[in-house]
Amino acid sequence: MDSSQRGALMLVRLIAASVMVIGLLDTALYLTQCLVPKHPMPVKIFPIVLNSIPFVIGVAVLIKAKAIANWIADKLE
Repeated sequence: MDSSQRGALMLVRLIAASVMVIGLLDTALYLTQCLVPKHPMPVKIFPIVLNSIPFVIGVAVLIKAKAIANWIADKLE
């Protein structure tokens, strides 16, 4: 594996991890907002699923990271 492929792989992993963190933070903020003792709101499933989509996309990108990195390295050369 040459340096361009390693760099592309690290870039893809960084982006996937960032998207996963965004999804987790969105979901956690929604749940925290719903479970605040002073102003409780009912927890709805649809916003949780909607906020979890970036996490699922990040996991999928992390699984396919090698293939995506190879594609990026080929495009750059």
